[in-house]
Amino acid sequence: MNETNNNEPDIREVLRSVAGSMVGAVTVACIIAGHRTGLYRAMDGRGALSADEVAASAGTNPRLTREWLDQQASAGLAVYEASSDTYRLPSAVATALADPASPFWMAGGLVGTQALYLDLDQGIEALRGDGAVGWGEHHHYFFEGTEELFRPAYDHLLIQHWMPALSCGVDRLNAGIAVADIGCGNGASTVRMARAFPDSSFTGFDFHAPSVEAARANAAELGLENVSFEVASADGYSGPFDLICFFDCLHDMGDPVGAAAHARSQLAADGHLMLVEPFAKDSREDNHGFMAALRYGMSLFGCVPCSLAQEGAAGLGNQAGEAGMRTIFETSGFSTFTRIAETPNNIVYEAIP
Repeated sequence: MNETNNNEPDIREVLRSVAGSMVGAVTVACIIAGHRTGLYRAMDGRGALSADEVAASAGTNPRLTREWLDQQASAGLAVYEASSDTYRLPSAVATALADPASPFWMAGGLVGTQALYLDLDQGIEALRGDGAVGWGEHHHYFFEGTEELFRPAYDHLLIQHWMPALSCGVDRLNAGIAVADIGCGNGASTVRMARAFPDSSFTGFDFHAPSVEAARANAAELGLENVSFEVASADGYSGPFDLICFFDCLHDMGDPVGAAAHARSQLAADGHLMLVEPFAKDSREDNHGFMAALRYGMSLFGCVPCSLAQEGAAGLGNQAGEAGMRTIFETSGFSTFTRIAETPNNIVYEAIP
C-alpha cells in the first residue's frame, strides 16, 4: 500500500485552487471592461452611487452595469450598501484601477493578460511545435498591456530612485551625455528619461517597427527634441554611448550574451550599463510562489517564445534572476556587475566594462 505524500494537495485543495483561478480570470475580464468603459472613473471619489447613477455617469447599459457592480462587490473591489442599494469604490481600489497616474496603477497592465487569451491558440501551437512566436505576431493588446504594466515604475521609480543608484549618479545626465535605450518598445522609459534630463540626448532602439513608430508619435506629442527612435536589433546599433539601458527586455532576446557584448563594445571609455529585469530568486525551489506563477505564465506565452523566434534562441525566460544575469555579463566581458536596487517587481543592476 502506497503512503500518502504529505506535500501533495488533496482534491478539495485542487478544486479550491482551480475555482479561485476561474474567479480571478473572470474578475480580470471585468476589470478590463471597467477600465475601458470608464466605470471606475465614474465612481472614483463620488461616494455611494446607485447602479443607474454609475451607468449614467459612464454612459453604459444600466442592466449590465448592475451586473458588473455586483461582480465587483463579490470580488471585494466595490462596497455594496443594501440599505440604500448603492455601491462605493474604495479609495485603495481607485488608486489601482481608476488612476493611470498612480504608482500602483494595474488596470492598464491587465490588458496584456487579455492578449494572452487572444493569442492562446498561437501559444498552444508553439507549445506543440518549435516554441517560437515572434514579438510582432502578438495581438496589439499585448504591446499596450506591456507598456502599461511597466510604465508606473518608469514614472515613479526610474528617475527618482533607480538612476540615482548608479555609481555615476545623475550629475553627468544633468550635464549632458548620450544614452541608448535598447528594446525601448513604445518608448515609455526613453521618453521619461528625456523629459527628466533635457541636456542629455536619448536614442531608443527596437527591432519592432510598429513600436518604434508609436514611440516617435509619443515623443512628438510631448514636443521632445532630445530623443529619437530607430529600428534596430540589439546588436545592430552604433555608439559610442555614455549609458546604455535595457529595461525589462534582455531576457526576451535570442542571444542575450551577444546583446550584452555588443553593448559593451558601444560604450564610451567611462560608460555604464543599466539593466532592469523582473524580480526573481536564484533557484526554482525558492522562486516558486504566488507572483512567480504570474511571471512564469507570462514567460511561457510571451518572453520565451519571443527569444526562440530569434537567432540564438536562448530561451532565457523572465525568471533568470541575479545568477543568470551575472553569468551573461561576466561571459560578455564586463568586469563589474552589481545589484543596485530592487522592488517586489523588479531588480535593477549596473554593469561596468
